[in-house]
Amino acid sequence: MPSNCSAVQALPFGVHVIDTGFHRACFDASYLLVEGSHAAFIDTGTNHAVPLLLDALRGAGLTPEAVDWLIVTHVHLDHAGGAGLLMQSLPNATLVVHSHGARHMINPTQLYQSARAVYGADEMARSYGTIVSVAAERVLCTEDDMTLMLGPRRLRFIDTPGHARHHHCIWDETSRGFFTGDTFGLSYREFDTARGAFVLPTSTPVQFEPQALRNSIVRMMSYGPEWMYLTHYGRVGDAPRLAALLLDQLEAMVAIARAAMNAPDRHRRLKSDLAALYLRHLRDHGCVLPDAQIFELLALDVELNAQGIGIWLDRERRMQDRRA
Repeated sequence: MPSNCSAVQALPFGVHVIDTGFHRACFDASYLLVEGSHAAFIDTGTNHAVPLLLDALRGAGLTPEAVDWLIVTHVHLDHAGGAGLLMQSLPNATLVVHSHGARHMINPTQLYQSARAVYGADEMARSYGTIVSVAAERVLCTEDDMTLMLGPRRLRFIDTPGHARHHHCIWDETSRGFFTGDTFGLSYREFDTARGAFVLPTSTPVQFEPQALRNSIVRMMSYGPEWMYLTHYGRVGDAPRLAALLLDQLEAMVAIARAAMNAPDRHRRLKSDLAALYLRHLRDHGCVLPDAQIFELLALDVELNAQGIGIWLDRERRMQDRRA
């Protein structure tokens, strides 16, 4: 476990980072936002995280009745897999989800099957369990630039496609920070150096759109954020530097993708080239971990990023064929 990782980390402005325990320490976070006697969860992790989230709520001196909102940044299962089960313990909460993702929370069958196609039946059973539906009357769909109040605290939702079309990010005026889901990439604490945090984009299947992701990052930066609260993982500052790093890598990932478009061994080549890209940037960042450890830490992300890029390339090819 990284030295700066804990099961629950209390930050200023009533923000609590909860390690959901998914995969490894400091990999997947849920956030508990406390404002007086009001509370909200942002992202949940999987079903296995639900007891941890309820423990964190009790540790903050609140009961389940105090939770007004359960917000998911998008419906991928490492962010929203535990939402239905958690809602069963939150009698006064409303589930807040992007309008494009709401149907998957109300009826998670298609969502589960899509994830099963990526991860396999054994991994789904082991890591996610049975996905619980949420009654439609307890679901609130967001629109771009919509605001909700947590007591006196204003939360603004902006549409941030690119990683997924059902993704929004939440601007918290009080902390001047964004709860970013996957739009602002992945930042693992093992890669922190004297230069600060490291971040890389995520193109997980199946809705990766690089130009939309670029636009979403630029839009978030227009708010002048002081903090980014990442699901993977934790709070990071120095947002302008990290945004520039994300955009540089995103451009390189597109170049890698286009170069491999017609390669007979495309998936293997994508994985190899992506791993080399991230290693090069990590060395520039001052990371001194052995190559083997870096590749081990990034193995899942390299695999999923290559899958997502491949799906995007196939979609691009079909669009070109229709225009021809």
